[in-house]
Amino acid sequence: MTQATRTEGRCPWLREAIAPGECDAPALTGDRRADVCIVGGGLAGLWTAIEIKRRDPACAVTIVEADICGGGASGRNSGMVLSQWAKFAALTRFCGIDGALRLAEAFARSPGEIAAFCQAQGIDAEYRQDGWIWGASCAAHIGSWSGILDSLEAAGRRPFREVSREEIAALAGTDAFYAGIHDPSAGTIHPGKLVRGLRRVALAMGVVIHENTPMTRLVRGPRPAVVTASGTLRAERIILTLNAWSLAIRELRDAILVIASDDAVTAPVPDRLERAGYLDKPLISDSQTFVTGYRTTGNRRINAGVTGGRLGFGSFRGQRFEGPSLREAAIRASIARGHPSLGDIPLVESWYGPIDRTRSGLPLFGCLPGSSDIFYGYGFSGNGIATTPIGGRILASLALGTSDEWSGCGLVRAPERWLPPEPIRYIGAHMVRAAIARQDRLAYAGETPGFITRRLAALAPGGITTSDAT
Repeated sequence: MTQATRTEGRCPWLREAIAPGECDAPALTGDRRADVCIVGGGLAGLWTAIEIKRRDPACAVTIVEADICGGGASGRNSGMVLSQWAKFAALTRFCGIDGALRLAEAFARSPGEIAAFCQAQGIDAEYRQDGWIWGASCAAHIGSWSGILDSLEAAGRRPFREVSREEIAALAGTDAFYAGIHDPSAGTIHPGKLVRGLRRVALAMGVVIHENTPMTRLVRGPRPAVVTASGTLRAERIILTLNAWSLAIRELRDAILVIASDDAVTAPVPDRLERAGYLDKPLISDSQTFVTGYRTTGNRRINAGVTGGRLGFGSFRGQRFEGPSLREAAIRASIARGHPSLGDIPLVESWYGPIDRTRSGLPLFGCLPGSSDIFYGYGFSGNGIATTPIGGRILASLALGTSDEWSGCGLVRAPERWLPPEPIRYIGAHMVRAAIARQDRLAYAGETPGFITRRLAALAPGGITTSDAT
């Protein structure tokens, strides 16, 4: 039995993307079989399903999703389409120089490939290649990007251009940043329309989708299966693309810290944006450890977000991270700090969602330890839009047993055990989060944080950039 797709309580991206009268895919009931079962219907799961069907149209692929496709982080993020050049140092550690360059270049091509895919499939995802400015909004943050530029220069790559206060003003209409770097290849997209468009494409390719079907048990062994409240799906191979809900899998939980990112939008303000010189201009983020950033949308709203919110606990089962943000003051402050002339525009709606952060900020792929037919892909660390299509190729190669550049890349690795068990993890994460907030606050006051604050803040996992903890 199907039901009308719920829009109430969801973020604006999903409300705008869910078509009037659209119904959920039927929940799983009874005993079913598939060649490949994908648990998780977000961007990673959908790109993987599409890639498997592209390579092998006869392969029976089924997606089991606890909510609706895109109901998690995939449908309620900031829609920033960024490469992974800012994490080149971490890529080099895992992949070596040559492997890091191949992957970084693949990630850099990904925004354009997403745009071409959407155009070919009739997905109006509002993609705009406006570029990205990573700036310093206080003197202490000037040069935060120097190490990244040095590592790229040593490899003969220059994807970023250093820009002055005056150049940022010309690019984005604000003189609030002391300096920064500019990546012209980055862009923005409507995440809800992207993920729901991928769902439509997957269904048209013959992928079976079961929504409102949480996995209650994962059966490991020679006959792997996904057990739900009303059925069982047995498959030759199972792929876990669970994002933050990977905490429910004991072999995976020690590699990620789940922490919320909060977002908000204004009403459409085209006249204000034009007067401020910020109409169809680059998305902007600052150099805080808890990064803040903002962009404009296709309907001329300002969408701003802040990281470092609510922390996940335990197995994360039953935790939706859904509803209005409690951090609207911090979001308003981020707009005022970066673009003072736009800081007085009211926010009309806010929300938040979970991020599955790894120590390095790079995702992990591989075979579940002890289970040769169960694979995983998670840890996108808040930078999944341009990364998940590449992740889909990696997971497709692993699941289909293909030996190629994807299955053999350095991102295919065992989950890193770097976090303690609960409740020590939860308590320690709060201590680190408090130290980061203190360090960021002192930077704007022109003060130097103490030794303990610096040491705790250095334990932060990676996000847009590589973490110092790696």
